[in-house]
Amino acid sequence: MSDPLERIAAALERIAPEEERQTDWLSAPAYLWDGKTARAAPQLNALPLKSLLGIDAQKVALRDNCLAMAKGAAAHDMMLWGARGMGKSALVRSIIADIQREHRDAIALVQVGNSAIEALPDLLLDLAAQDRAFVLFCDDLTFDEHDASANLALRSLLDGGIIPRHSRIRFAVTSNRRALSKQGESDDPNAMHARDERDNFLALVDRFGLNLGFHPCDQETYLDIVRVYLEPIGVTFDEVEACAWTVARGNRSGRTAYQFAVEMAGRAGKKLAL
Repeated sequence: MSDPLERIAAALERIAPEEERQTDWLSAPAYLWDGKTARAAPQLNALPLKSLLGIDAQKVALRDNCLAMAKGAAAHDMMLWGARGMGKSALVRSIIADIQREHRDAIALVQVGNSAIEALPDLLLDLAAQDRAFVLFCDDLTFDEHDASANLALRSLLDGGIIPRHSRIRFAVTSNRRALSKQGESDDPNAMHARDERDNFLALVDRFGLNLGFHPCDQETYLDIVRVYLEPIGVTFDEVEACAWTVARGNRSGRTAYQFAVEMAGRAGKKLAL
């Protein structure tokens, strides 16, 4: 029988408010942080790297950077921008999962909710005390007027505010912004507003050492992605129908390929082998 004091301590732990419990930052492959509390994910939701096609250069650059982090070497903050559905978020998760298979507990992914960005200094202080590398994952930021405060908070942290950021802590941010180039000037209020949003985005992008662009895939790559999903389960498909699927959705991407593969697998009474 366990010591009565141990049982009392365990009972108090169970009834303690969630925010008062200490997070074990060394036990899980990933965490979800909402600005106040962190929840550990026992398994990282990630696709095999081989199933992410059409982004080979991005794979190499991102993996090399995150691997350097896992080994304790210098590494960049990472900005992944561009076409929607082309694997920006999926690649971050897959890279971390792939490195964890080789280096186990050397690195973890912490997904930061967009509303939690302004509270990041608290998280940085907690993570700096851990003997582990952390990628702080901010997904799908728009940098419009709704994200203005988050944009400024993130820029301050990246530029080096009074809160220290350990070299083992780096950001990975994704955005569906299509371009980083400046457009022509205009006095139109709408154009000026769009320029302000673009300039805010560029001011943030400049603070990332690694910038990776993602662009819509061509038809051949799209069909190859569909095959990657369907061939392992023995399901064939009509290429004309696959292309019509993209027209109906107005987008040709890895996500669209996955959705078409789900449709074909469902018709065949099978599930995708992922």
